[in-house]
Amino acid sequence: MSEVFDLLSDFICNQMKMSHIYQPAMLIRLLQSNGQATVSDIAKAILIRDPTQIEYYESTTKRQPGRVLTRNHGITERVHDTYFLKGFNELSNAEVTKLIEICQDQLDHFLETRAIDPWKHRRIPSAYIPGSKKYEVLKRAKGRCQLCGISAKLRALEVDHIVPRKFMGSDDISNLQALCYSCNAAKGASDDADLRDVAQAYSDREAGCAYCDPPIGTLVSQNELSYSIQDPNPITPGHMLIVPKRHVEDYFDLYQPELNAIQQNLDVRRKSLQETDKSVTGFNVGFDSGSDAGQTAIHCYLHMVPRRSGDSVSQKGGLRGIVPRG
Repeated sequence: MSEVFDLLSDFICNQMKMSHIYQPAMLIRLLQSNGQATVSDIAKAILIRDPTQIEYYESTTKRQPGRVLTRNHGITERVHDTYFLKGFNELSNAEVTKLIEICQDQLDHFLETRAIDPWKHRRIPSAYIPGSKKYEVLKRAKGRCQLCGISAKLRALEVDHIVPRKFMGSDDISNLQALCYSCNAAKGASDDADLRDVAQAYSDREAGCAYCDPPIGTLVSQNELSYSIQDPNPITPGHMLIVPKRHVEDYFDLYQPELNAIQQNLDVRRKSLQETDKSVTGFNVGFDSGSDAGQTAIHCYLHMVPRRSGDSVSQKGGLRGIVPRG
């Protein structure tokens, strides 16, 4: 055996640390093509080993060309997962070749004359999202699609803008969600609502509202869409209010990015309190919705109440203790 073989064999068997299929797929392509390959060649070699890409275009086939050619025009028919071209056996070899040429001409003409890139939905976004932010989004989703709930082990996850960039959606983590490729494709195909009003609404403030304009120096933490302050009449030491910046009366009227931002703030305050006050052993988190539930402010917020052993006569029941039972 040659020295190069021994070197490569030792690397592949003993030194190569794999977090994915990429390294061996690239080496196979190089070995199969006389030791050299373009980036595009290597990408194609990886692509054919990626089952999620096949699943993506299987879904596309059923939703688009398969549906149109079968249901709308009757050119094809489908039996289970197989499509049949009607009348194919009546075609001569020369006719088949000619029809392929005609289809290829149509493809070429479409790609040459189309003003909009037909592959835009599959390209890497022009505005870069750092890998660390993508990781935080996927970690927050616990490895599952936030729409259908499927595991990342079964279907690849993508980072999606809740309010799209074209409608002024930001790259803040509160406006990002983890979707499987199928839900992301369906969302992009079906959701054509103009969401600019939603994006602009985040800046809504009400004159005279104490929570729209908190006193300078009172903010404990904040992100793009929410902030936290100390409750002016705390139930226990460290009692915090988590407040959306937009003027909105009811918690149930919050947009998903605001819910994400509030949850992010809750996590930050919880960790901070646990690190700085070892007596904190639990939390009550809740909100008031409606006057009969005790809501007095016209701006919603969440209470985060730290709990400590022995801070009340009985901790049993938690929030159930709000309304006395006879």
